[in-house]
Amino acid sequence: MAGRGRRVPCLPARETWSGTLNALVVTADDFGLSEEVNDAIEEAHRKGILSAADLMVAGPAAGHALALARRMPNLRLGLHLVLVESEPILPPDQIKNLVAHDGSLSRNMTLTGFELLRPKVRRQMQNEIAAQFEAFRKTGRALDHVSAHKHFHLHPLVASDVFAIGHRFGMKALRVPVEPVPVLRRADPNGSTTRLDVASPWARLLRARASSAGFRTADAVFGLRWTGQMTAARLRGLLEHLPDGLVEIYTHPATRNDFAGHAVDYRYVDELAALTDPAVVDAARSCGRWLGGYADAP
Repeated sequence: MAGRGRRVPCLPARETWSGTLNALVVTADDFGLSEEVNDAIEEAHRKGILSAADLMVAGPAAGHALALARRMPNLRLGLHLVLVESEPILPPDQIKNLVAHDGSLSRNMTLTGFELLRPKVRRQMQNEIAAQFEAFRKTGRALDHVSAHKHFHLHPLVASDVFAIGHRFGMKALRVPVEPVPVLRRADPNGSTTRLDVASPWARLLRARASSAGFRTADAVFGLRWTGQMTAARLRGLLEHLPDGLVEIYTHPATRNDFAGHAVDYRYVDELAALTDPAVVDAARSCGRWLGGYADAP
């Protein structure tokens, strides 16, 4: 590879018939959630195909994540906005309608979504979003892209606020989980792709809105239906059947499955093994893709 893309062994980007340059972003979510996650991200970046990580700026191990990131200048960093089911960055008394009794962000996404129709709750959400962007800015790292925990930015009001606030902080790209099912079926013919997908219509709307607002999005994003289950076979299958354009694959590696804050049934260790699997690395070498962050894609 040449330029600012990752040294992980993909071939130079090739042009499609339409003139679009193919590029790939392989991301790990939850950077800063725990040291087990952070250590896995470093291993997957140094030994495997991981090219980006999404930072939880209020995560319990965010400081540890940033210390590791300083040793990995080629690791592209995104902001993983956490607006539900975790810890906020603002004091709970400043976002009273967004937090539970213990001060953590509400786990009831549906209720929070409806509460945003109330102006004072919307202002609290805007303040929390801005505070997380500001915390990322203070890291001194370039903001490669933005994603959201549980894809809560699919909510139209949250999306509007992310657009407006992100623009102020230099956001250029946004993860939008538009996941082509035919590619999943080719990548894992024996796997199930019948899980109810309520996100697709909202994701396509979000992609159209983001494009109109001038933000870059991927042509396809993989990781939604196989969240926590991105095995080596599935990852290799995706690399062998990638659609044209800019593609993101997001993962959830960790060095243990049972760390503090883990999600039930997530195969964290298997996902780390997948990212460093020799057959996966070989598939990446053969994919003909520029591998890096959103900002690296030509």
